[in-house]
Amino acid sequence: MTTERLRRLTPEDLDDAQRAVYDLIAGGDRAKGPQHFPLLAEDGSLNGPFGVMLHAPGIGAVLQDLGAAIRFRTDLTARIREIAILQVAQAMGSEFEWWAHERVGRAVGLTDDELLSLAVGGFHSDDPTENASAVFCANLLSSNVVTDSEFASAEEHLSAEQMINLTVLVGYYRTLAQLMQVFVIGVPGRNPADPADHHHAH
Repeated sequence: MTTERLRRLTPEDLDDAQRAVYDLIAGGDRAKGPQHFPLLAEDGSLNGPFGVMLHAPGIGAVLQDLGAAIRFRTDLTARIREIAILQVAQAMGSEFEWWAHERVGRAVGLTDDELLSLAVGGFHSDDPTENASAVFCANLLSSNVVTDSEFASAEEHLSAEQMINLTVLVGYYRTLAQLMQVFVIGVPGRNPADPADHHHAH
């Protein structure tokens, strides 16, 4: 049975550098407004990738800020952002990312049918910008290459800034998924070794 490989750090465990990262995550933009998934466990430790970041505060501080920029400081619509994150979660088989962002996705208007299509890797949108975004991200996730024709197709509906934002978003959430795979971080309250109860493909 595989369990989490890192000790969960509670507030009283933290040194000054770790505390600074903790405060950025627990007290920043993520903590404002509705909480679609819990950042904090009952003991005050951070859930998901955020708990991992505390163990390497030098990189954790920068990573969490990049995440906040992707979440709160781009020109992507909330739906496009969450569609892209769920595409990464599905492609990486990331249980935590899917669990967390399925909730955020519902809150920004994704329907059951849309979530199901994302879960099986076959999302399509009638909105041309959303669809171009999803195709662009699918290309990145399936081959790491965007061909000239794929780029030209994306360029019809997406600005250079949007393509940069999506490319960085995919890389960031891939990085978080990889961190959670390496350190066996699962959904809060569920043993990572238990069979998953979600329906997305790995």
